Amino acid sequence: MKHVLKILLFISLLLSACSTSAGEEQLPLSERTINVVTTTGMIADITKNVGGDRVQVTALMGPGVDPHLYKASEGDVLRLQEADVIFYNGLHLEAQMGEVLERLNEFGIKTVAVTDQVDRSLLQSPPEFQGNYDPHVWFDVSLWMKAVEQVRDTLVELDSSSASQYEANAEAYLTELEDLHQYVLDQANTIPEGQRILITAHDAFNYFGRAYGFDVRGLQGISTEAQAGTADVQALASFIVEKQIPAVFVESSVPQRNVEAVQAAVQAKGFEVSIGGSLFSDAMGSEGTPEGTYIGMVRHNIDTIVAALAGD
Repeated sequence: MKHVLKILLFISLLLSACSTSAGEEQLPLSERTINVVTTTGMIADITKNVGGDRVQVTALMGPGVDPHLYKASEGDVLRLQEADVIFYNGLHLEAQMGEVLERLNEFGIKTVAVTDQVDRSLLQSPPEFQGNYDPHVWFDVSLWMKAVEQVRDTLVELDSSSASQYEANAEAYLTELEDLHQYVLDQANTIPEGQRILITAHDAFNYFGRAYGFDVRGLQGISTEAQAGTADVQALASFIVEKQIPAVFVESSVPQRNVEAVQAAVQAKGFEVSIGGSLFSDAMGSEGTPEGTYIGMVRHNIDTIVAALAGD
C-alpha cells in the first residue's frame, strides 16, 4: 500500500510541476503519433497490430516478467505520466500496480482495462482467488479477441480521424486470431481426451483448459503471490502418479525449481515424469522471435504441450 501511495504522490507532483512542452506534444493527436503505454507484452502486441504506424507503444513488463509481482519503477512512473493512453489487463493481474492504474484517470491520464468488454458471465472466479476473476483471459483466443475490440474502440475514440485505419487493422488481426483459435482446437484434438491433462507451475491455464478441452492443474494458485507448500507438491505428485501423466511444464515467468520439486516427488513415488518444455504464461518471448508475438506465443504453447503429451 505504501508503494501505491508513493507512486500516486509522485505522479501528482509531476503533473503539478510540468506544463505542456513545446513541439510535437502540443499538436492534436490526429497530427502526431499516439504515445501508448501497456503493462504486458500481450497488450502491446494488440496495440501495435491495431494502431499500426499511428502509435508508439511501450510495454512496461518485458519477457520473463511476472505481472503478479511487478512494481513500477520511477522510470515507469515517468512513462505513465507521458502517455496519451495506458492499456492494462485488469482483473487484478497487475496486483501491485492495479490501484495506481485505476486511479490515474483522476490525474487526467486515460487508462483502459482491455478486459472491460469481456462478458463477466464468461469469466472464472475460483474461490481460492478471494472473490476476484481469473485474469488470464488471453489463453482463450476467442476471449482475447474482445481485448482487441477494446483497444480498437479506444483508439477510434481518441483519434477519430484515423478510425478507418484502426477498424481495418483490427478486422485483419481478428481474422488471424480466428485462424489461431481453430489451430489450437485442431492441435488439441490430436491428443485423446483422457490424456489432455496439463500440469504447470501456476494456475494460469484455466481458460485454456475450458476452451480447448484440457484438465489443468497448477502447483501455485492463480497468482504467483501465493506460495506452494510441501503438501501442495505431494498432492500434485500423487495425482501425476495416479494418472500416469508423462510430462509437466515449466513457465518462462515462474522459477523452474517449483516444478522440479514436483518432478523429484514423483520420482520418489516410483514414477518418472519429464519436463515437457517451457510455456509462455504471463509474459511473451523476446522481441524479434516468433514467441515475442501473441500468435507465436500461443502456437508455441500448444505445439509444446501436444508434443510432450503425445510422447514425441
